[in-house]
Amino acid sequence: MKRLLITGAAGGLGSMLRKRLAGYADILRLSDVADMQAAGPGEEVVPCDLTDLDAVTELVAGCNGIVHLGGRSIEDTWEIILNSNIIGTYNLFEAARRNGGPRIIFASSNHAIGFHPRSEKLDASSPQRPDSLYGVSKCFGENLGSYYWDKFRVENVAVRIGSCLAEPRDRRMMATYQSEADFERMVKAIFRASRVEHTVIYGVSANTEMWWDNSHADFLGYQPQDTSEVFRDKIEAQPPVDRDDPAVIFQGGGFAKAGHFED
Repeated sequence: MKRLLITGAAGGLGSMLRKRLAGYADILRLSDVADMQAAGPGEEVVPCDLTDLDAVTELVAGCNGIVHLGGRSIEDTWEIILNSNIIGTYNLFEAARRNGGPRIIFASSNHAIGFHPRSEKLDASSPQRPDSLYGVSKCFGENLGSYYWDKFRVENVAVRIGSCLAEPRDRRMMATYQSEADFERMVKAIFRASRVEHTVIYGVSANTEMWWDNSHADFLGYQPQDTSEVFRDKIEAQPPVDRDDPAVIFQGGGFAKAGHFED
């Protein structure tokens, strides 16, 4: 790959991926509205406001692939979600179309399906059940990806990210955990695949407790190597949870339990 764009490069996932993908492409083009470290060898730092379509179109020019992590990563007001996650994501897909359709990895979220109970195992065909305005914005991005593939043949993979952290923080994350190394493996598998069309995949490691089925996406070649089970003793030392708590009943956890952000 000659030039790979990472939006949201100043964030937690973006910063992690910047390090892990060093040397993967000839040039890593890194973009955010927040401050970023200066460009190192094989990097370009290009600040960009995703709500500016002309600027995003210029940002995408010359890129062979895109990892779209930009936008608000937690629940917020409708105005912020609208601009950061809906208008910004539309601009990114439209800019890709205008620039010949580089393959896109779209950072979706488990909060697009957060109101499914934990007792229900999901795959890509399971109905969207967002647990927040944030989750609604991720449903929009997934559906936008479907539209841009069907109408314009812009290939894209929507990754319903679980909890990509150094280690799980609580019992819920024992199921949603994805290691940083597995996230890297997944990204590389998606760009390595000969054809992806529009695919939805769950970003998760090979955990013992599993709510999500990725067998529909086996053709991508993503094979997680890590598991949350190595953290079992540490997590089990935490106080027990209330099994009747909505944060425990639903896959979205605290997002499903929380009230409407605007109230």
